[in-house]
Amino acid sequence: MLRILFCAFCLLWADVNSGMAVAADKPEIYQLHQGDRVLISVWREETLQREVVVLPDGSITFPLIGRVEVAGLSTPEVEQNITVKLKKYFPEPIVTVVIVGIDGSRAYVTGKVLHPGSLTINGPITVLQAISLVGGLDRFADENSIKVIRAKPDGQEILPVNYKDILSGKNVSTNILLKAGDTVVVP
Repeated sequence: MLRILFCAFCLLWADVNSGMAVAADKPEIYQLHQGDRVLISVWREETLQREVVVLPDGSITFPLIGRVEVAGLSTPEVEQNITVKLKKYFPEPIVTVVIVGIDGSRAYVTGKVLHPGSLTINGPITVLQAISLVGGLDRFADENSIKVIRAKPDGQEILPVNYKDILSGKNVSTNILLKAGDTVVVP
């Protein structure tokens, strides 16, 4: 009996620990941004299938429920929000939200770079990579004053970038991963 309990404990412990390892390796869930396109469907309600674009204010509009805030939310979160709002009209709505286009996943590089502009973020991209993609710094750029401006729900966050340390390999901690909507400013 003791042997059986010991084996059960070991299996349970191994299962719990394997779950923790998997959780640590999960990729970041995509959050919707301005300009993204999503297809929204309500099961058994063909008239409620729509492709919509996330508006500049971070919202979409959908029949019956009107305006819904979606920027910064994942598709499961948007599904849940729409489901709650549709319960006024349907007993058990089943909502599906699928990303059709990630046009809103842009970062911007401005200032004293060779080709300032926007970049589409299709995967992880660092400040150094973004600067390289716009042709690099021009000769008048102030390498010590580069900053990333990141929008937050409660305002903006300014993240300093130590360009010289990144290039020399001394300290690459300020070579941050850019997020959609970030702006790299090179004075």
